[in-house]
Parts: sequence; structure tokens; C-alpha cells
Amino acid sequence: MKPGIDLQEIFIQSLRDFGLPPGVAKLIWMPLPMFLMIIGATFGVLVVVWLERKISAAAQQRIGPEFAGPLGVLQPVADGLKLVFKEDILPAKSDPWLFTLGPVLVVIPVFLSYLIVPFGQNLIITDLNVGIFWWIALSSIAPIGLLMSGYASNNKYSLLGGLRAAAQSISYEIPLALAVMAVAMMSNSLSTVDIVDQQASYGILSWNIWRQPVGFLIFWIAALAECERLPFDLPEAEEEIVAGYQTEYAGMKFGLFYIGSYVNLVLSALLFAVLYLGGWETPVPLELLGGWIGVSPDSPWLQVVDASLGITMTLLKAYFLIFLAVLLRWTLPRVRIDQLLNLGWKFLLPVGLANLLLTAALKLAFPVAFGG
Repeated sequence: MKPGIDLQEIFIQSLRDFGLPPGVAKLIWMPLPMFLMIIGATFGVLVVVWLERKISAAAQQRIGPEFAGPLGVLQPVADGLKLVFKEDILPAKSDPWLFTLGPVLVVIPVFLSYLIVPFGQNLIITDLNVGIFWWIALSSIAPIGLLMSGYASNNKYSLLGGLRAAAQSISYEIPLALAVMAVAMMSNSLSTVDIVDQQASYGILSWNIWRQPVGFLIFWIAALAECERLPFDLPEAEEEIVAGYQTEYAGMKFGLFYIGSYVNLVLSALLFAVLYLGGWETPVPLELLGGWIGVSPDSPWLQVVDASLGITMTLLKAYFLIFLAVLLRWTLPRVRIDQLLNLGWKFLLPVGLANLLLTAALKLAFPVAFGG
């Protein structure tokens, strides 16, 4: 593992230099990473919403938002403020507790999953030894909130949307887990930091996308289905079931669904970059590049460049995947619900299982190439 800067120690030591006791300094530090994570994820959602509108407009040969701020960059902020001040409507015969709790159960697990996303060697909130398992476990909670929202709305379209969301999530969580297990098997770890470190040997040539081509396709398809992106947006298909489980929601409750959808898309893109595209690593290792230009690998200048490039590379890879997801929205037609379930259970599941078994066999046969 490459040496890096421990931000927690620097922050706590800075507070101690001001005369604060160590316990108080740690108490001040504890909520700070979570607060920064929520702010960063929310800002990422605003960027993605603006990008989706602009990319969608370009795909349809129109302009898109342009009046709210330069090039329309403030349009997502305006939409968010509109939702904040809209009336919160509670249907007459709905279950008020479940109706309110549903959106919360959808959003909170997604935000908690950001705890294990690394933007650099030490730019991670919590490097859990079971980080990937943590994410898979949390992702199984959101469908409960969707089903709860559809049931509590006392609306037939909402109930259909909730049932579709639960069925879709169950169908694609298993192939997604199988694809991730193959990567964890090669890395000998469930830690996202260890998975990135395992891809750092030869730059772009050691990224898992080359050693797991089937797994990365399964992960991408399953991630689109988990995020309910076209062509897999059956739980909220407007032409069929109005807006699905969101039909009876308004105001900030609807805003939570809206935020949760985009936060989940950003999370899936970040984890895709971490698992298959080398995370914060550059295509050419900086140590090798420093040798070409005559800079020592231990140079402080090279370490500063490495630290600043980490978050940039992670975000570039993630937003490239988001760009592809937006293009797919205007390229592929929506599939039927039976086609969706057949793809998950009859194709992705056996292919994912076969890929996992093949990875295990290759790991035994070629331990150096496959992380043995």
C-alpha cells in the first residue's frame, strides 16, 4: 500500500494545536466526514441532473436549459427549491406512517453506501474490510422502501410500481453480487481500497475490465436495472402506470425519490470505476511517468500530483459512465416486464455464476495473473 496523508490525523492534530482536548477534537471530527459526504453527493446529483438535461437536449437536437444561470447550470437548484416549497399532500386513505417512511428507506441506504467509496489512497470515510458486502447489504433495503411506498399510497398504479420495483431489484441483485464476488476473489479482499491497489501494477493494462469482461457487462446491466434507468425503468413507466410508486407523492417526499435515484446512479458509476477501471489510478502509473521525466518516486512533488489526480480520475471515470447511461436513455426502447425478468433470471444469473466459477478456476491455474 502506498503511503499517503491521513486527513483525520491532520485535522485532529490541528485542533489539538489550538488547545482542544483529544476527546473533543475527535468528537468534532466524527460528524464532519458524513456531512461532507452528504454535501458532495448532493452536489454530484445537481451536476448529473444538469448533464442529463444538456446531453438529452443534444441527443434530440434542442438547446435544453439555458436561462437559469450560465448555460442553465442553476436549473437543478431552481427545481430543488420548487420541490422544497411545494405542498406536501397526504392521500386520504393512505397509511401515513408507511407513506412517509418509504422515501426515507430509499435514500438513507444509498447515502450510507458512500462510506466505502475511495477517491484516493486515504480519501475514504471508512475502509471497511467487508466494504463490498456492506454495499450489497444496504442495496437490498431500498426495494423495501419502494414496495412500502407503493402499498401505503392506496393506489393501484403505485402498488404495481412497488411490486415491479421489488421484483426487478431481486432479479438483478444476485447477478450483480456474483459479478462483484468475482472481482473480490481476484483481489483477495472485500475492501474497495484493496481492490484498487490490486489494479495499480501496470496502469490501464492491470484494470479489472480486461480480466473480467463478462463481469463488467453484467455489473453495468444490473446497475442500470438497480437504478431504474432506461431501458429498465418499469417501476415508474409513465405510459403504463403513470409514475409507479411515485404517483401519489409531492413536495419533498417526491424530492427524496428524485434525489435517491440520481445519488444511486452516481454511486453505481463510482463503484464501477473502483471495481473495473482502476479507481483513482491513472492509465500510466505516476511512478513510471516520473521515471521517464527524471523525477524520483519519493519526490514530494510527485506525491502531491498523485493525491490531486486521484479524485479527478475517479470522477472522470464515473461521469463518463453516467454519460453513457444518459445516451442509453435515448437509444434503447423500454423492455417489457417479462423480458426484464427473463433477462435477469434466465440469462444474467447463469452467466454470472459461470463467470464466477471460471474466475475461481483461472485463479487456481494462473495465480499470478488472477491474484492468487
